[in-house]
Amino acid sequence: MDSKDGLPAYTAVAGQPAWRQGRVRRSRVLRFAVLACLAFIAFAQWKQISAPTSTPSTAQTTAHGLSVKKLEDNLAICAKLRSKPKNPIGLGRDRNARYLDGHAPTLIKNASVWVGEPVEGTSVEDARKGKGYSWISADLYLEYGLIKRVESAITMSSVSADTLVFDAKGRPLTTGIIDMHSHAGVNSLPDLFGWGDTNEVSGDITPYVRSIDGLQPGDYQIQVIKSGGVTTSLVLPGSANNMGGEAYVIKHATGKPDGRNETSAADMLADPDRNWRFMKMACGENPKRVYGRFEHGPSSRLGESWEFRHAFETAANLVRRQDDWCDAAAAFGVQNVKEYLPQELKWESLSALLRGQVHLNTHCYTIPDLEAFVDHTNEFKFIVRAFHHAHQTYLVPEILKRAYGGDPPASALFADNMWYKAEAYVASEYAGKILYDNGLTPIYVSDNPVLNAQHVLFEAAKGYRYGLPYHAALASVTTAPAERLGFAERLGKVKPGFDADVVVWDSDPLSVGATPAQVWIDGTAQFEDPVELQKPAVEFIVPDENLATIVEEPILMDNVVFTGVSTLLITHSKQESSSNDKPYNVVLSGGKITCIGSCTAELQAASKAKTPVIELRNGYLSESITAFGSTIGLNVIDFETSGDNGDDGAVFSRGEDGLQLDSKKLHVGYRYGVTKAISAPKFANGGTHHGTSVGFLTGSTTQIEKGSVFASDAALHYTLDLSVRITESSFSAAIGHLRRKLLGAAALSEAPNDTYSEASFLYKVVQGTLPLVITVHSADTIATLLKVKAAVEDKTGTPIRLAIIGGAESWIVADELAAANVAVVLAPLQSFASTWDQLRSLTGAPLTNGTAIDKLLDAGVVTAIGLQEDHIVHHLALLAGTVYKNGGGKLSEKAAFDLVSANVYKLLGLKGPSVEEGHFLVHEGSPLEIDSRVKAVGGGRGSVSVF
Repeated sequence: MDSKDGLPAYTAVAGQPAWRQGRVRRSRVLRFAVLACLAFIAFAQWKQISAPTSTPSTAQTTAHGLSVKKLEDNLAICAKLRSKPKNPIGLGRDRNARYLDGHAPTLIKNASVWVGEPVEGTSVEDARKGKGYSWISADLYLEYGLIKRVESAITMSSVSADTLVFDAKGRPLTTGIIDMHSHAGVNSLPDLFGWGDTNEVSGDITPYVRSIDGLQPGDYQIQVIKSGGVTTSLVLPGSANNMGGEAYVIKHATGKPDGRNETSAADMLADPDRNWRFMKMACGENPKRVYGRFEHGPSSRLGESWEFRHAFETAANLVRRQDDWCDAAAAFGVQNVKEYLPQELKWESLSALLRGQVHLNTHCYTIPDLEAFVDHTNEFKFIVRAFHHAHQTYLVPEILKRAYGGDPPASALFADNMWYKAEAYVASEYAGKILYDNGLTPIYVSDNPVLNAQHVLFEAAKGYRYGLPYHAALASVTTAPAERLGFAERLGKVKPGFDADVVVWDSDPLSVGATPAQVWIDGTAQFEDPVELQKPAVEFIVPDENLATIVEEPILMDNVVFTGVSTLLITHSKQESSSNDKPYNVVLSGGKITCIGSCTAELQAASKAKTPVIELRNGYLSESITAFGSTIGLNVIDFETSGDNGDDGAVFSRGEDGLQLDSKKLHVGYRYGVTKAISAPKFANGGTHHGTSVGFLTGSTTQIEKGSVFASDAALHYTLDLSVRITESSFSAAIGHLRRKLLGAAALSEAPNDTYSEASFLYKVVQGTLPLVITVHSADTIATLLKVKAAVEDKTGTPIRLAIIGGAESWIVADELAAANVAVVLAPLQSFASTWDQLRSLTGAPLTNGTAIDKLLDAGVVTAIGLQEDHIVHHLALLAGTVYKNGGGKLSEKAAFDLVSANVYKLLGLKGPSVEEGHFLVHEGSPLEIDSRVKAVGGGRGSVSVF
């Protein structure tokens, strides 16, 4: 609008409807009349205000009885409604708004720094390929909550006299990790009803609720998350609702021990100035599951789409009414409007989204969800910053590129957590790479407590393992989420002017077991006396471009020769005792190993027969992996009853009777070296155990195939974790029932006639011929079980083979377990107290000196790593690698790999399919390292799967 009109600039609204433009374009005479009227009113008001004793009069209200003061306040709101937020600045600040006076500056010496961007002058195309990125040797000076200097050598004479000094000793330094999808604080741990404030399920459309109103700064998981180098999280409402509410970006520093004044949610806000607002929406299965049970729905994606459009239309109407009011008030004066500015608290936040003041993050998995929501963005003109979970975005990059605003949404993903419901079934661990190859942005997240956000960096590391370039994998938890959150100039890079959130790591951050040595938030060290793991000098990962080559379908070979095998993690009868020459050759015939060593004669024969020869770089030969502790083989999709054996509750059953082979889970597990599995039926509430477990080959098509089942009844299972309360009145009742069952079996003089009955299997347990495996986490319950075991053994005089699965608190009674010869299968390996019976779990450095497995191994307990969820078949070997890398040298590579292979059979007293029978793995690189690749899998099928 021309300045000659004399109206404030904020009334110039682009794209006004024609009728509105017509109303504003009045004749010059009318404008003068209006201005004269306004001048008279203003003069009258001035006279009243200037009077010595002002009393309320009609001059303070309009002809329509409205308060002039309130109308003027409303007019001021118009400017706020039409303002567009800007990203908070980095450069140009003298101090971080979060900085608190009294915190001394810090000088970090001798760091290997990952800046987070390529060197100046790198083209966009080259940067996309990773060129210009490198680790640089530098010192950092942190002052007033900012990174002030990043230089090759900062002298003490050039910094403040009270500066604290930290010697990084050449170790890696990165910006703090950013988790863009977390429920920390609103889904506080351990999980209790009184602490659960993730979803407001009174209605499907609740954009007006705010996660900050339920955020508990005292949630201990916030400290655990920070111990993994995570300094910032976007805390979202849950995904029960199509519109879940407002979200908030927090930093993981709260209370005086963390350098803050108060333990308050507001004090945790990453941007105290609140430049941007954030919102969470969700589509797909979750709202259907929650609201489809009620009369109001939605019960389908069709209904969900209507709910979205209706809510957006309602908010859009409010925006139009507000704009009309603001235009009229500006043009004719507030005294001439007939109503106050339309304001509806219920729709205020959604209106702000349509005005471009809110960063939206939407939980969407499937193609129809994504396509429908992209259509909504174009119909109602709003921007989505990221689709979360987004398991199928890799299939439809062009749909994402159609989203409103010209900047396609990022995909906030898990690396390989999939199959838990139908919309997660068509996921791929290669999604990050595929998206990146198509010019889109992958971001890895935790969805804490779905995954432990302490290890969200591990998701990025696996992204690299699955083909995402190294620099893009690091960016996926640093610069990429910073940009999507609107903090691109403050977070995610190690540069002057950025917030002083940095982490020094004890190893390459994308390596297995990488752990912070120290974490700084706003320039303040977060751990007074952090535990540091003893590790050798840092070896930085040399990015391997070969990881980007995806080979999902193997070539089946009966005969093949591998050369370049540098390390053997097995002992085999065909190994040439006279040959110690490395690297080894490994000759296979009929799917079995026929020679390990120089194998001169075998190589000559292979040459004549034109047998394929595959040359390896740093090859490893090991036995194959065994999956123990999940429901793999008894379940196809976790939340779909049609593909699930089901929960048997208190009804005793056998795993063999419920096997469902030839599933996607088993195929993927086989591809990552899991050729054997031992699974028991579910008791209740997820992956708990009841009945007898079955040992089977994951590569089998049906269990009728010869050798497909190698242990019809591998062990007898019962559950004594929190889920036992579903069928039992109390823990004491459950333990009492188990004790009576065992003592009853001990009183039998002979085995029951029904060999498939519960009593028959209990008889085998007390006779010491069948292992008893109890799912339990609580140290108190484990202690009670040890008493039960002793009571039964006193009656029979025969030792019971007892094993614990779960075991989060088992470390507390490690010595007692070792003395009683009780084994432990840790599932998960790294508990994070997600339930009350795991409250005393060890989180590891820098908070605790070791984890449960360290304490168990030190005590001499036979230990294995189990699967608490089926998707872990992707990376079981890497979990063993974490124990190896972080164990202070207590385990060899072979002993570490035994945690996911041989130890399972040792603790069960069971003989499983062996290397001699064709169960083995060939890797390039150590299977315990992030950049290793499975090159061949032998699953005892007469041929070898070569990748």
